[in-house]
Amino acid sequence: MKNWLRKHPEVRTIRVAAADLNGQPRGKRVPTRFADKVVEDGTRFPLSVLNLDIWGEDIDDSPLIFDSGDADGVLRPTERGFMPMPWLEAPTALLPIWMYREDGRPYDGDPRHALRAIVERFKDLGLTPVVAMEMEFFLIDDSGRDLRIPISPRSGKRRKAAETMSIRALDSFDTFFTDLYDACEEMDIPADTAISEAGLGQFEINLMHCDDALRAADDAWLFKMLVKGLARKHGFAASFMAKPYEDYAGSGLHTHFSLIDKNGNNVFDDGTPQGSKLLHQAIAGCIHAMHDSALIFAPHSNSYDRMVPGAHAPTGICWAYENRTSAIRVPSGSPKARRMEHRVAGGDVNPYLLLTAILGAALIGIEDRLDPPEPITGNAYALDLPQIPDNWEKAISAFENSDIVKRIFSADLVRNFVLTKRQEMFYMNELTPEEQVEIYLDTV
Repeated sequence: MKNWLRKHPEVRTIRVAAADLNGQPRGKRVPTRFADKVVEDGTRFPLSVLNLDIWGEDIDDSPLIFDSGDADGVLRPTERGFMPMPWLEAPTALLPIWMYREDGRPYDGDPRHALRAIVERFKDLGLTPVVAMEMEFFLIDDSGRDLRIPISPRSGKRRKAAETMSIRALDSFDTFFTDLYDACEEMDIPADTAISEAGLGQFEINLMHCDDALRAADDAWLFKMLVKGLARKHGFAASFMAKPYEDYAGSGLHTHFSLIDKNGNNVFDDGTPQGSKLLHQAIAGCIHAMHDSALIFAPHSNSYDRMVPGAHAPTGICWAYENRTSAIRVPSGSPKARRMEHRVAGGDVNPYLLLTAILGAALIGIEDRLDPPEPITGNAYALDLPQIPDNWEKAISAFENSDIVKRIFSADLVRNFVLTKRQEMFYMNELTPEEQVEIYLDTV
C-alpha cells in the first residue's frame, strides 16, 4: 500500500472511508504525510458511525451511543488498498477501511464483515461464489425545481424520452462515459458494457463477473461513488435512487450468481438447460428468504415506488427460466455459464448487504437441501403468487421478526438496521415527496 503512494507523489491528501448500513462512505481526510500511520495502525471512530440514518444523524435509541459511552472502533485498510479519486480536482487517493473492535474482533455491525462471514461459510463447504452486478443509474439535471434529463454536451438539446438501447443516447453523453471508463480503469473497477435504459436519462453499466464476492461488492460501492462524483464534475447529477420519475421505470441492481468448487467447476452446471440440484437448492433458499429480506432489496421509502406491477421490477415471489418478469431468472446460454439472476433489488441498495442477503439465502437452501416451487411461465404480474412486501413498514417488520434473516445476519446488524429504518420512516413521513427525492437523489 505504501508503494502506491510513493509511485504517485502528486497525491496530496487521502480519504479513508468505510460503508455504513446505507452504503454511505464514512471516514476522514488525512494529509498524505500521515498515510503510513493509517496503513500501519488504522484509524478510529465511533462504532455508531456505521449506524447513522440517511441524513447522517445518530439513531435515537441505539445502544451504541449513550448506553455504551459511544465507544470507538478500530478501522483498518481492506485488501483493496489505495486508489485514485478521479472526480476530485486535486489529486487524491481513497483507502477503503472496515471496522474492528478494540480486541481485534470484526465488528458485526459492519456490512462488509457481514458479507465476509457468509463467504467464509461457503469456503467451509469448498465453494466460492462468483458474482456480477448490473448497475442502473440516472443522469439528471437537478438545477431547477423539477428533475430533467441533462442537456447533451454534443447537441445542446434535451430529449425528454426514454431511449431503450439507443446508441444516440449514449453518444449524447460520450464525454462523460469516456471519462467514466477511464476512471474505472484507474480504480480497477471492471466496467463492461454500457446501454441506455427504459427510464428518462437512464443507463446501465455491467460489472464483470468476479470470484471474490467482497471485491465485487467493493466494485459496486466504489462505482456508485465514482458515477455520482464524476457527474457533478460534468455539471449534472447522477443517482442510483430507485424511482426518481413517476412515469418512467426505476433503477434496479440485478445480481448474477454461480458457485465454483475447488477445481473451478461451476456446480450449477449439470450439462442441461435445467441446471443442477445445487442450483435448484440455491434458488429455493433465495425464494424462501425473499419476503423477509425485502428491506435489504428495498431499503428506502422511494424503493417501493419502483416495486409495482408492470414497472420492470418483480413483485411476485417466483423463479423462471429466461423470464424477466420473475424475481429470479435462470438465463439461457452455455451450460458452463449456468447461473441465477436475482432481480429484486433497486439501485439504491447497499451492495455489501445485498450480496450477503442473496448468498446467505442461497447457502441456507443448500444447507437445508430445500426444493424450489415449480418455475413459472408467462407474465408473473398476471399470476397469483406470494408477494414481496409492498411498503416500508411491512418490510421492516418482516426483517425484524424473521428467523431466516437471523441465520444470515448478526443480531447486532439486524437490530441496528431496523432502528435505522424506523427512524428514517418516522422523519420521512414529515417530508413532501419533493423533499424526499431531494435527500435520496445525492445519497443513495
